Amino acid sequence: MKILNAVQIKELDKFTIENEPIESIKLMERASTAFVRWFTEKFHKEQRIVIFCGSGDNGGDGLAIARMLLQKMFEVTIYHVPSKDTSSNYQINEERLSHLGFINVISKVKDISPIKSDAIIIDALFGSGINKPVTGLYAETINVINDSKATVVAIDMPSGLYLDKQNESDAIVKAQYTISFQVPKLAFMLPQHEEYVGDWYILYIGLSRECIEATETNYYYSDEHLIKTLVRTRSKFSHKGNYGKALIIAGSYGMMGAAVLSAKGCLRTGAGLVKVYVPEAGFFVLQNDLPEVIVLLDQNPEIITDIPKLDEYTAIGIGPGIGQKPETIKALEKLLTNTKIPLVIDASALNILAANKTLLTKIPANSIITPHPKEFENLVGKSANDYDRLEKAKAFSKQYNIYIVLKGAHSTIINPQGIIYFNSTGNPGMAKAGAGDVLTGILTALLAQGYNSNDAALLGVFLHGYAGDAAARKFSQPSMIASDIIDGITYFFKDFSK
Repeated sequence: MKILNAVQIKELDKFTIENEPIESIKLMERASTAFVRWFTEKFHKEQRIVIFCGSGDNGGDGLAIARMLLQKMFEVTIYHVPSKDTSSNYQINEERLSHLGFINVISKVKDISPIKSDAIIIDALFGSGINKPVTGLYAETINVINDSKATVVAIDMPSGLYLDKQNESDAIVKAQYTISFQVPKLAFMLPQHEEYVGDWYILYIGLSRECIEATETNYYYSDEHLIKTLVRTRSKFSHKGNYGKALIIAGSYGMMGAAVLSAKGCLRTGAGLVKVYVPEAGFFVLQNDLPEVIVLLDQNPEIITDIPKLDEYTAIGIGPGIGQKPETIKALEKLLTNTKIPLVIDASALNILAANKTLLTKIPANSIITPHPKEFENLVGKSANDYDRLEKAKAFSKQYNIYIVLKGAHSTIINPQGIIYFNSTGNPGMAKAGAGDVLTGILTALLAQGYNSNDAALLGVFLHGYAGDAAARKFSQPSMIASDIIDGITYFFKDFSK
């Protein structure tokens, strides 16, 4: 699913109006109807509704929604913050509402009656059209909304929040729900906006698919539709050799669980053959827990000091639990020097690269690195904000010709061409030790089976989150553990291999 910027969304609306064709006011009615359908499924008539409207089209949405809710017998109070310019759609909806409800015009914030904490506020001040800091009476009104303790639902965008660039002020509505239309917004994907956006939903209102398909963007939201196009079916006459040979280099004394989780994730994701290279201390752990893997032993009893022969493998993952001893650093350098196939690099291996940046130039082209935010900061330096971090990630990916999986909510995949994908699966229950080790195994398995790096990253991150969602449904977010994510992989293939 494409993520469009403010200019592109405006053009999409214009194209739809001109080519469907449909009048602007009727398109607004369509969007308001979709909002009210969602709203009435979520909230009940006993809750008092307070709607704050600006003078533009977002305010027109608010008035249309007010009319529809009043017709459904909701108790609605409407406030209008006036400005010099009033859109024609606002004026039309003001006239349509005149026989049903009274609009309270605010000249100062004292005109706003106290709002009870059990009320529902609908924010229709600005939407996605704002491109400058909010000041004056609008800013004061936003402060009233945020101080109210009521549940806030924003139409299109929380008022004051820029759609696709860094904000210049803090006068932003803090919504618990944001209801947007047709396509997601870049602002929704970034951690710094969590307190403003809350849970967000996309409602389809029939904007032109032709225009969306023709619009170029570097930002995408990886949803089920995209993932279904990537999943391969298995031939009736295939054998294990058709699904690759994967090598996992992982573990150290006291950290063998990381090797187990990575290897098991690799097996569950369909690699034909999995070998695990561990220190001698890992032999019985691996053999007892995973009889399906072949165990290769380093000569050192506690740490990785070398690498095995590499000729036979179609994918290699390295990093989980290996530590950063000098001998292990040399082993990683040896691996980087002696292979040209794309690697999956995670955890300790990333920390080694961050501390020894001369090794970055040795990473094979099209490798996948999987840092969490702190590991990424260690690699590229501090970022001023999430937008700056995305720019740093694009530059880093291009410089070293690698794929970056920046882990977190809406885990972000950045490719060397500057295309960014935000993932749509996963939950906070996955913020547990070992979850990243499972992802390393998943990605290694997909590369082993012949998926290119871009598809492996997209599919692997989605699969990982989907499995985590299955684990959360079964065990709950607080109690699920990394091993449960591995078991959840089964649900992905059951649902997506049909």
